[in-house]
Parts: sequence; C-alpha cells; structure tokens
Amino acid sequence: MYVGTLSFDLLLGDVRSLKEKRSVVRPIVAELYRKYAVSVAEVGDQDLYRRAEIGLAAVSGDTGHLADVLDRCERWVAARPEVELLSVRRRYHGDDD
Repeated sequence: MYVGTLSFDLLLGDVRSLKEKRSVVRPIVAELYRKYAVSVAEVGDQDLYRRAEIGLAAVSGDTGHLADVLDRCERWVAARPEVELLSVRRRYHGDDD
C-alpha cells in the first residue's frame, strides 16, 4: 500500500474577505474530491484571506497509478485561473516507512 500527499500553497486573486476566500477555495476542494476521488481539505492559512493551503491524500497499491493521480491533481490546480500556485510539496509513504 502506498500513500501520496500533496500540499498546495495558493495565492488567491481578487479576494477581500474570508467569505470571498471560502467561495474560491470550497469549489476547488469539492471538485478535486469529486473528480479524482482523493481526500482533500483546506489545512492551513485559514485566517489569511489571500492565501490558502490545501492538503490532498490518495492511496493506491501501485506507485505508478498514485503518481498519475497526483500529477493530474497538480495540473488541475495549476490551471485554475482564480488562484496562483506558489508551491507544491509532494510526499510518498510506503510499507517500508
């Protein structure tokens, strides 16, 4: 069994309040969950209205499939016009850990 995680550091566009931030972040989280069947949540920077940290995790028995799912998720987030992807942190955890 292998677990892969991604942590996205995002800069939000024209957002002036936490309420507007939620209206940007919530659809991203929901679409990643729906489209890629991964566990995903906003995990940091909740009190900053122009920044967001989104964490994502996937489990697979095959490292190739896991890498493919994480690659697709990363490309999808990077292509979102309402956010700027500042950094991505990727980790893999396996039975040997």
